[in-house]
Amino acid sequence: MKEQLLELIGKIQSDKRLATFDEAATKQAVILRILNCLEWDSFNIDEVHPEYSVRGKRVDYSLRYNNYNKVFIEVKKVGEDLERHQEQLLSYSFNEGVKLAILTNGITWWFYLPLNEGSWEQRKFYTIEIYDQETDEITQRFVDFLSKENVISGKAIDNAEKIYKGRQKQDLIKHTMPKAWKRIIEESNEGLIEIIAETTEKMCGYKPDADTVARFISNINRGTDVQPIQRTTIKSASQTSTSYVQSGFTGKSIVSFTFQGAKYDVRTWKDLLLQICNIMLSTHRNNFEQVLNLSGRKRPYFTKQPNELRSPYQINGTDIFVEVNLSSNSIVKLSREVIALFGYSESNLSIEAQ
Repeated sequence: MKEQLLELIGKIQSDKRLATFDEAATKQAVILRILNCLEWDSFNIDEVHPEYSVRGKRVDYSLRYNNYNKVFIEVKKVGEDLERHQEQLLSYSFNEGVKLAILTNGITWWFYLPLNEGSWEQRKFYTIEIYDQETDEITQRFVDFLSKENVISGKAIDNAEKIYKGRQKQDLIKHTMPKAWKRIIEESNEGLIEIIAETTEKMCGYKPDADTVARFISNINRGTDVQPIQRTTIKSASQTSTSYVQSGFTGKSIVSFTFQGAKYDVRTWKDLLLQICNIMLSTHRNNFEQVLNLSGRKRPYFTKQPNELRSPYQINGTDIFVEVNLSSNSIVKLSREVIALFGYSESNLSIEAQ
């Protein structure tokens, strides 16, 4: 079967007259010959029923088995807009409970799963283009979806569902990736910050701190030009500190924080994290070591092995070190995770920044 079909597809591809055929010629020269190669008996109307009646309308072919419609095929002439006919074909298929439908002009073949969810277009799971695709690929797909053996056994539907679900997965990935990227840059994701910082260090020998990278990401998020700055135009931090669009606490300076009604004045974001750690240590000394369970994407936040951290800082009175080379947003997030370990909610911690 496959060898015979492969030879036929090759002949069809080399016969450029196909583009001039009307509907009747397309059925005789292409459709029926392909069905015969796929072991359908085109002379037996119990298998290949032409002009099959559906509620007063007609479908060009119904492929049948044991008096059940298995596949509907609608044929149009080359040059006709196939999209204009898909709704009618799929409505017939859906109403008759036909699981597989095909709309073709002999050159283009659209394969559908009519009973699946979504718009008519979304139910299209595969396209064959006779002149554009490889002969082997075309042959294999016809066998997968349309051979008599596969249609009768149900394997054709299984093959179609695999393609359909794979397409759905890819569509979902393509739809979600921009959202994922937006979330990463809006939240100044720690993993992204680390990648940019390490790559910068490899390229120029200097590693930016987390807040510098976070501000850079914030600028990308707002669409600001991020071309390298010429050395002659570099401004001081005081001149440029107000030029960033804030993302969370990015670019802001902390003034103080309040925890359970008590206010603490701090000068840096690092001080916020260290002060939170000291408060938790003083009130929960016996189980403070549970902070060792907190970790980032690539390394822990707390450890007893300082070489595991980029910028370790030892917490007073303990053998535990904490990572302090974090962006402002990451420090706030980590501080909230620390207090959550000991039963406090986010509402117990408020931050004043400017």
